[in-house]
Amino acid sequence: MKENTVITISRQYGCGGRELAEILAKKLNVNLYDRQIVHIAAAKLGINDLSEQDLLELENTVQPLTLTFMPFHSFGNHMGESSRGMFLSEASVVRKLANDGACVILGRCADYVLEDMPNHFSIFVCADDEYREKRGKEVYEGKTLKELNEENEKRARYYNYYTGKKWGEASNYDLIVNTSNASLDKIADAIIEYINKVQE
Repeated sequence: MKENTVITISRQYGCGGRELAEILAKKLNVNLYDRQIVHIAAAKLGINDLSEQDLLELENTVQPLTLTFMPFHSFGNHMGESSRGMFLSEASVVRKLANDGACVILGRCADYVLEDMPNHFSIFVCADDEYREKRGKEVYEGKTLKELNEENEKRARYYNYYTGKKWGEASNYDLIVNTSNASLDKIADAIIEYINKVQE
């Protein structure tokens, strides 16, 4: 695999996408960036006193620039910071991290932000409802399939709004993997093999 390869991962909630990203980063001996991006982006905007949960809410709320800013925070001469502000700040952070070297980036619309970057591979991770429902009970503190799907709807709205593309649509990604019928370790190996073949 080339030294400056960047892998971006988007995923359905409950399919094991975060764990897969962790395995990939470990196998490749590169950094994994996830919620750190949110905190760095917030700091760039001067937002320093919100909890991680509030930052994630701000990040995930679709709000056109023309509407009134969200009343979560005030700093300087600005009253609040819009979701769009967070999106743009996160996009800037994603580009910087990707330019700094090989890494794995989870979520944050990074596949879209880096779509024109050489040696960038975008992956969408999904799973069957039965598999996700089982993981909801065992891994996600008893969440129901309905709750998992509601989170997916939020992710889709956010992605669709800011990218103009459809979340999870195959043509938006280099590779789509289904985690239902193989171990995450084997899937990670297959992803690495795929990238190596493409880069030959």
